[in-house]
Amino acid sequence: MIDAKIGCFAISRAGHDKDKIYVILSLDGDRVMVSDGRLKTVDTPKKKSLKHLQLTNRTVNDTLLAKLRSGQPVTNEEIKYEIKHYQ
Repeated sequence: MIDAKIGCFAISRAGHDKDKIYVILSLDGDRVMVSDGRLKTVDTPKKKSLKHLQLTNRTVNDTLLAKLRSGQPVTNEEIKYEIKHYQ
């Protein structure tokens, strides 16, 4: 199993958002905060249990990854751009 890391792509496997692609913004034990840049923005991310996510081994680009890890502000457009290029 892949460990959850900030900046990784994750696919929802349960709930009304099943099969939706998210980017992990932060970790909180067995839960993560995820955003898709549209409905779940970086300002109001979704709290999701790790058992309801399928983690991928791909991450966002290095620039955005550095911003996420250092706590710098990230825009919804950056998240949407990365998800679009993931698909």
